[in-house]
Amino acid sequence: MSPATSGLRADAATPGGFRAARWLSNPHVQTLLPRVLRPAEVDWRQEFLDLPDGDEVELSWVLPEPDDQSAPLFVLFHGLEGGITSPYAHDLLAAARDQGYRALLMHFRGCGSRPNRLPRAYHSGDTGDAKVLLEVLGDRYPEAPKVAGGVSLGGNMLLRLVAEEDANSLGLDAAVVISAPLDLAACAQRLGEGFSRVYERHLLASLKRKVIPRLERGELSLKVSVEQVRRLKRLRDYDDVITAPMHGFRDADDYYARASSGPVLDRVAVPTLMLHARDDPFMPADLIERFPARSPLVTLEVAERGGHVGFMEPGPRRPRPWLGRRLARYLQELSLDKQ
Repeated sequence: MSPATSGLRADAATPGGFRAARWLSNPHVQTLLPRVLRPAEVDWRQEFLDLPDGDEVELSWVLPEPDDQSAPLFVLFHGLEGGITSPYAHDLLAAARDQGYRALLMHFRGCGSRPNRLPRAYHSGDTGDAKVLLEVLGDRYPEAPKVAGGVSLGGNMLLRLVAEEDANSLGLDAAVVISAPLDLAACAQRLGEGFSRVYERHLLASLKRKVIPRLERGELSLKVSVEQVRRLKRLRDYDDVITAPMHGFRDADDYYARASSGPVLDRVAVPTLMLHARDDPFMPADLIERFPARSPLVTLEVAERGGHVGFMEPGPRRPRPWLGRRLARYLQELSLDKQ
């Protein structure tokens, strides 16, 4: 492996390579700016992948695809209520495409262009669908190296995936994790404070738009009424009455404790680059310090500024995303297409 993936001692972190210009230093400007600027151009084709339990996930394959069947693969897992139209998805997928990768995004259940089939959704610790996809990719492209990327919720899921006992059987050569909420309970609390409530309301509204019609049609056997869901004001309350019971957790506390990735960082078995901004408005400022025990395969880069999946830097004409450039450099350092 290259020096970029050799990792650091478990209690160490490197300063992030990202430096926010003074006029871009506000965490909310960093977080919101990608939504108002035009992202990289990406074309894609759809595929609906059937899952063993009868459900499906939607895949978005970036075009054009490499002719070489052994070209390396880059699979991206998005954040809460994200998808192929998320600005960060375009920038990261375009970066991988331009490095010669066969790039795709897996939508979590119900986050694609149509509702999923079964009376369930997705959550921060649900690694099962990602494992199915990686197995399928291994069968289709047996000679292709594989790199996975995870953003926010998808990053938390990916960290748990590469920390599982069978992580070495996934066929992953490396992983990249961006703005992962390592402590779900602490991050849910942080989203209820100050201006961060804006993000919480936005995410909660999106979740409600999906779940309320399913409740009205009687598809979900949950002990909560449509009116109760409409009155929910906090993501934690949503997780308590929807996410947790729908996916076999006792309550929100049980879900957060069992699905958080911070406590398993010392078990990560795949070379993993973690990118984090200390001013992330979705997370407490000391989040990284809460989990000092990390696998030597984890390389952690912490920027003082950057917001939540922001990392916007000055460009020739307007601000531009840094994350795509950082991913491109990481993929170059891996040199998987030369192995």
